[in-house]
Amino acid sequence: MFNKNMLTFNPGWDQSAKNVEEFTDVRQLRDELIRHGIKIISDDAKQGSGPGSFLIEDPDGNPILVDQHR
Repeated sequence: MFNKNMLTFNPGWDQSAKNVEEFTDVRQLRDELIRHGIKIISDDAKQGSGPGSFLIEDPDGNPILVDQHR
C-alpha cells in the first residue's frame, strides 16, 4: 500500500482508537510545525474544525501522517 515506512498519529484518539476528551486539533499541530520550519507535503485540514489531515516527511523521506477523525 505504501512504498516506505509510515508513522500515523491520530489526534482525538487513544491507542485503542477510542475518543479522548481533550486533544490538540490537527490544524494547531500543522501551524506549529510550519512555525518551526517543517514543510507540509500534503494538507487536507482546511476546515475550521472536525476531520482533517496533513503529511510531512522525516529526514529519511518516510511519510508521517497526522490524521484527525473528529
